[in-house]
Amino acid sequence: MNRDTETRARIEEHWAASERGDTGAEHEIYAADAVLDYPQSGERFRGRAKIQAQRGGHPADRHFTVRRISGRGNLWISECVITYNGEPTHSVSIMEFARGFVAHETQYFADPFPAAPWRASLTEPIPANPSGGPRPAP
Repeated sequence: MNRDTETRARIEEHWAASERGDTGAEHEIYAADAVLDYPQSGERFRGRAKIQAQRGGHPADRHFTVRRISGRGNLWISECVITYNGEPTHSVSIMEFARGFVAHETQYFADPFPAAPWRASLTEPIPANPSGGPRPAP
């Protein structure tokens, strides 16, 4: 198995562990001194223990749907829908790896918004899984 295949598998396991609420397995991907940034709130969490503590203490019922994972080498992007107490939020996670672990992650969050009526004739709905199946490796 090559390094990119291994990294993709680890990211997939990270999101699967997130979905099943296994905070131990969810955070195995992070270096002990990893940094997690939430630019929209201006928050930075330094260290795997703090990252795990803030996620483990989240009061909402959360579910994770991965729409796409893209990347190679040390830079990987996950597009997800995270549902908090039944309300979906779109998320983009940018993971930077060093020595086989996430050294820095930046997550952006965006709530859904209604489509503009004036462009309805130009659009089509995005399917739940844009590719119709698992995404191929890059």
